[in-house]
Amino acid sequence: MASSSTGSASTGNSGLGKALYEKCLQAPAGQLFDQHDLLDMGIIPGGNPTVLMQCVQALMDSGLAKVLIQPDGSAVWRMVKQEDANKYKMLSPDEALIYSHIESCGREGIWTKNLKNKVNIHQSVLNRCIKSLEGRNYIKAIKNVKYPTRKIYMLASLTPSEDVTGGPWFTDSELDNEFISALLDAIEQFVTSKSFYRNAAATEKPRRDKLSQAEIQEALKNEFETPRLSHNKTKSALLPFPPGYKGYPTAQHVANWVSLAGITDVSLGENDIRQLLEVLCYDGRVEKVLGGMAYKAVRRPAGDDEVGSGNGLTEAPCGRCPVFNLCEEGGPVSASGCEYFNTWLEI
Repeated sequence: MASSSTGSASTGNSGLGKALYEKCLQAPAGQLFDQHDLLDMGIIPGGNPTVLMQCVQALMDSGLAKVLIQPDGSAVWRMVKQEDANKYKMLSPDEALIYSHIESCGREGIWTKNLKNKVNIHQSVLNRCIKSLEGRNYIKAIKNVKYPTRKIYMLASLTPSEDVTGGPWFTDSELDNEFISALLDAIEQFVTSKSFYRNAAATEKPRRDKLSQAEIQEALKNEFETPRLSHNKTKSALLPFPPGYKGYPTAQHVANWVSLAGITDVSLGENDIRQLLEVLCYDGRVEKVLGGMAYKAVRRPAGDDEVGSGNGLTEAPCGRCPVFNLCEEGGPVSASGCEYFNTWLEI
């Protein structure tokens, strides 16, 4: 009679364990569950912790769950997909041990030296197990750009993280200088196209008058087209925008342009573009404006300087002032009374 009761309870717990497993699989992959999480699912009758532990133990015995110990000593469980659990059933104890350690390292992979220290088995056994796992396409060797001489392994189904591959700036674990240089030039050209405007009425000594709203809109209407800066000196002059202008491109603006212009097949996010902009700032090719939120070209395009040779200083009123030599305090012209100088200081 007792035997029949025990068998019935075991069958019931098996059904509860299966329901608990299927409920856990509905959560995001890799999620960890503690005892309270499992009880709160409402599957275990009366929230009985003893029945819960019996169900969890049955799942662990089947390879469908793994227990992990947190730093505070508490236990949590992670569910394993059926196909992954089947892999363990086909492995020897040594292979299963090695596979579990490689699996736990995720997309970072694990160095063979660290792996040997963790599993604590002879080198020849380790090599044989790794060769077997590679032959079954369970694991793969990868290269880490930070440690190119190390042999690192990870699960064959995973993609290495950017910390391992170096992100879009590396090709076959080598820094792609040509690709980076081409992107830097293209981004600088785009930022330059948004840092100056063309004034068709400009003369050899253009005034820094305020732009009308129509002029600003005209300068920005093609913001997502590939920059094409004309070099025709007889039609217009290329001038910097006036103080207070807030239309300079941000990192997101540049990232959108790179994506829409289709200048590369490599997927680049806003953070990747921000890295390139930082390089341009470091090289003195662009500068941060608007509190560091936007970027502005430092100099005009080569061969497009209709109003004479210049640099960042010559964009200030003093740099092109025709009465600069007469400017002094108490004289006919002074910085304290210069309307253009006061406007420049308001940037």
